[in-house]
Amino acid sequence: MYGWIWRHLPGGTASRSVLALLLALAACALLLFVVFPLVEPYMPFNSVTVDGG
Repeated sequence: MYGWIWRHLPGGTASRSVLALLLALAACALLLFVVFPLVEPYMPFNSVTVDGG
């Protein structure tokens, strides 16, 4: 998959590296700000209770 992305990015090695870094940052931002907040209510670790005794 990474080879396919690398082959389809335009430009030379330097511009491909910058574009690959931007794609990785965009994927991380999409996960952090869109996907994870949508999935969080369905995760089992939301109902944490602390027993005081």
